Amino acid sequence: MLQQLFNNMIKQDVRPFLSKHGYEKKSLNFSKITDGLIYMFNFQKSSGNSADNVMFYVNCGIYAAELARIQSREILTAPQEAECHFRARIGEIVESVPDRFSITPDTNMDDLRKTLLSGLEEVIHFYDTMTSARSLVDYYTSGPFLHLGEESFHLLLQSNDVAAAKHYLKSLQEKYGTETRWTIFENKYKAIFNKYEVEFDKL
Repeated sequence: MLQQLFNNMIKQDVRPFLSKHGYEKKSLNFSKITDGLIYMFNFQKSSGNSADNVMFYVNCGIYAAELARIQSREILTAPQEAECHFRARIGEIVESVPDRFSITPDTNMDDLRKTLLSGLEEVIHFYDTMTSARSLVDYYTSGPFLHLGEESFHLLLQSNDVAAAKHYLKSLQEKYGTETRWTIFENKYKAIFNKYEVEFDKL
């Protein structure tokens, strides 16, 4: 019964909404292919579902062919969400939306639909600002996050943006430099700087 409510919502609400924005459905994945980037929404059902509680997550992802090339990986035309370079749960992008949705006998489906579709729309606006591999790199370097660190340094140094690469390195050093694992990252980053013959500034 509740599973049927979930299925109906995907079919009658989510699919037409995302289709209007250029997304194609395959199973519980919706993807939109543009020049160089693939945007994705993945609806992941919880493993703890029961007859009286159907829970699901909405995973968001962006795949960049340019970053796959830097990683020396095969360029995928239909990547899974786990293979995307940018990955986040919907709640990480849209604060007003929960990380996990739940359908129970007491759930007001109109409210849930409204919250979900409004969240998807917000993510699409966010996706509109992510137009290239450099956009993804800028997102993670502004954190600064370790995720995509090596790829980010390659992309920045390849494009001769030494200032941005050094700024990112300094930010990472300040955030993670005292952690034991930092040496591992430092050695990897140093090798990349050496490859592009750029001086590596240590803390």
